[in-house]
Amino acid sequence: MNLNIPISAVMTKEVAYVQPEQKLIDVKHIFEKKNFHHHIPVVENGKLSGMISLTDFLFAIKNASLNDNDKEYYRLIVKDIMRIHPITIESTATLKSAVEELAKGDVHAIAVCDDGVLKGIISTADVMRFVLL
Repeated sequence: MNLNIPISAVMTKEVAYVQPEQKLIDVKHIFEKKNFHHHIPVVENGKLSGMISLTDFLFAIKNASLNDNDKEYYRLIVKDIMRIHPITIESTATLKSAVEELAKGDVHAIAVCDDGVLKGIISTADVMRFVLL
C-alpha cells in the first residue's frame, strides 16, 4: 500500500461546514444527514476557524430532545462549542503524515487546508475506506 500519495487523493472534498454565528440547529441538521463525518469544520471569512465534533455537539445539547423546536438548539451558537485551533494538514501532505497524526488518537478527523482555506477533511473512516479498496 502506497502511503506516500497526497491526501487529496483520499480526503473527502465536499464537506459541509458552518459559520461561527450559526445556531446549533444547523449543526443538528448536518449531523442528521446519512453520509457525514463526525466532525464539522467552522469557516469564517473563507478560512478555517474551528471544528465541532459530534461529541462536542452532544455534550452541548445533552438535555435536548430530537425535536427541532427544542430551545437547546437555539440557546447556543457554533462559536460557543467549537474547538479553536483544530489540527490541519495541507492537501499536498502524504497519506502517511495524516495517518501518523490520526494514530496519536487525539482526533479522528483533520481539516485539510491550504493557506487556511478549507479544501476537505480526512478522517479515520476515509483511511479505512482507502485500505479496503
